[in-house]
Amino acid sequence: MGAFGNEMSDFGETAMERGYAGCHGCGNTQALGDGECHRCGAPLHFRKALSIQKTLAFLATAIILYIPANVLPIMHTIQLGRSSPSTIIGGVVKLFEHHSYGIAIVIFVASVFVPMAKMLILAYLCMVAKWPKLSGPGQASLLYRVTEIVGRWSMIDVFVVAVLVAMIQLGGIMAVEPGPAALAFAGVVFATMLSAMSFDSRLIWDSQSPGKDKA
Repeated sequence: MGAFGNEMSDFGETAMERGYAGCHGCGNTQALGDGECHRCGAPLHFRKALSIQKTLAFLATAIILYIPANVLPIMHTIQLGRSSPSTIIGGVVKLFEHHSYGIAIVIFVASVFVPMAKMLILAYLCMVAKWPKLSGPGQASLLYRVTEIVGRWSMIDVFVVAVLVAMIQLGGIMAVEPGPAALAFAGVVFATMLSAMSFDSRLIWDSQSPGKDKA
């Protein structure tokens, strides 16, 4: 009975409370006192160091770059010596005018909606990690997984520009050149990816138990 009682008292303890940590390199779980992972040799720690601070730093970078990415032209179309600049939104409008609704919707969702939604979600997750009453851990974790899945598709507009630049080079008749927004937009996608990678999703669950050590 005593042994049974001890087992019941241990029920519900987390790996961190027992001194175990998951390797950020390969996912192997072992005692933190081992210092490094037995499987891949990566250093062990309970949580990513300065996770929220790094996430917000990369997020701020993405927000700053998002402005020129949408205001500056993403490409220049040169026809008979005349240059016609196009922004991301301008390109979507032109596609709608030419009745290419499917392509226009794909580019709008991937290049405008997804980056903005990802930045808002990451900011919200940082708030949830600090103030757990804002959301349940299950819903917050689902949002985090969504950002990881859809974030990679944000580069579709940059890929379109790259393909057009490579294919449409007809000398003085017609040519396509990348604009400054292409570099800014690539920076937005890269910064949001780093922001998502820096965020430790386990902080969402840690915040449900106030007072516990989150070292």
